[in-house]
Amino acid sequence: MSKSPEVFSVLGLPIHVMTNYPNWLLERLQQGVGAHVVTLNAEMTMQAEQDHCLAEIIQNADLVIPDGAGVVLYLRWLRQRKVERSPGIELAENLLQNLATNDNNYPVFFYGGAPGVAAEAARFWQTQLPNLTIAGTHSGFHTPEEEQALLQNLAKIQPQVIFVGLGVPRQELWIARNRHLCPNAIWVGVGGSFDIWSGSKTRAPSWLGDNNLEWLYRLYREPWRWRRMLALPKFALKSLIYGLTVKDIVTQGSP
Repeated sequence: MSKSPEVFSVLGLPIHVMTNYPNWLLERLQQGVGAHVVTLNAEMTMQAEQDHCLAEIIQNADLVIPDGAGVVLYLRWLRQRKVERSPGIELAENLLQNLATNDNNYPVFFYGGAPGVAAEAARFWQTQLPNLTIAGTHSGFHTPEEEQALLQNLAKIQPQVIFVGLGVPRQELWIARNRHLCPNAIWVGVGGSFDIWSGSKTRAPSWLGDNNLEWLYRLYREPWRWRRMLALPKFALKSLIYGLTVKDIVTQGSP
């Protein structure tokens, strides 16, 4: 069994740090306990300050990974912790690759994105990983009646991994509200990953990601995001104050 993750605090929210997240999630599947995975970045952290429901969901998540550069730099500079960034899209990709080589043949469901995007993303991975089992796909745009049918379908087919690409905080709220339908599954909010996998959008060059500047590429490609990016300097200032005045808390997470 993998070592339980260490849990650090970032502005009062947990971050779970370990060396191999996909293996830990596979062990959860094998144990039949499932997990809710949150990919935390600076923007989500600041949203949680205003949205108590989102903050509670993050607090109760089984795994919160350091997705954003701001979160990682906070832990490195202000807490002197050796933490590597773990983008949610890469966690999802590594998990899919592991699932494709696992004898248990865990089925995966893709939910979210514009019409046709989740289906195209699933086709991409089916091509890349022929042994991957796709349980189904569903667009994030639908009527209440269609969503009810989706929920009934999930409860019936019981996929073991469910990727939800609805954006923050909608995907986190949706998972928390519906997780009881597939309690043994791994639920992961994947943001815009379906757009990347389907070819609808492109990801930042690796050298930008390696230098914690992926956010700059997103702003370049989608300038309308500038209002959302205002969360970054707010996070930096809040982190500085918090880091200098609040003692860090490190605990050992549960398996």
